[in-house]
Amino acid sequence: VRRINAVLQHPDPELPWMLANIDREVIGADDVQILECKTAGINGARLWKEGVPEYVQLQVMHQLAVTGKQAADVAVLLGGQTLEIHRIERDEQMIARLVELERQFWHYVETDTPPPADGTASAESALRSLYPEDNGQVVDFSQHAGLSAAYIELKAVRQSIADKEKREAELKQMLQQAMGDASRAEFTSGYVSWRKAKDSIGLDVAQLLQDKPYLQAKYPLLKPGARRFLVG
Repeated sequence: VRRINAVLQHPDPELPWMLANIDREVIGADDVQILECKTAGINGARLWKEGVPEYVQLQVMHQLAVTGKQAADVAVLLGGQTLEIHRIERDEQMIARLVELERQFWHYVETDTPPPADGTASAESALRSLYPEDNGQVVDFSQHAGLSAAYIELKAVRQSIADKEKREAELKQMLQQAMGDASRAEFTSGYVSWRKAKDSIGLDVAQLLQDKPYLQAKYPLLKPGARRFLVG
């Protein structure tokens, strides 16, 4: 393998925004041309239980699209101990979809247009960063067909979730009642477990402040308020 000390660009003049950095180029192998190296700690290792995480697959597929290569190996060191190597083959359908999505995103960049929210955690974080406080203004969306439909669907989805959560609680309690003191119950398609966690020792802050109220003023902690989204 060898290091590539350069930012690679897609050869298609219509895709100048498709750039890539690759960790290593594989030399002298017919079946693989790129090596992507990753590390994952104890918490991050869980993302690799079912193979290469989606975000890494997309990263590598982007590299294959930019370079025109056919395959890449992803080497990941899990928990500082276990080395795994996963092969990712070029997928033309996925690349076509990826190029289209990247084209749309680059259009948002060029036109300085915020991309539409997509339900991801990153979109949630971005919205909280962009609009951390409200100004007290009331906006009327009653005549906006699209937003009105979104509001109605949101209420229906929330009700459906509430109904499913209630049913989930009923089913869970049914199994717990049948298990009694047992730690585990097995079925033909899986199992459930119901075990007591180890005792832990915490700090009774309320009692501490009651006994020593001066500590509240000596060690104040400001917790910034966050906007709450309520549906009425």
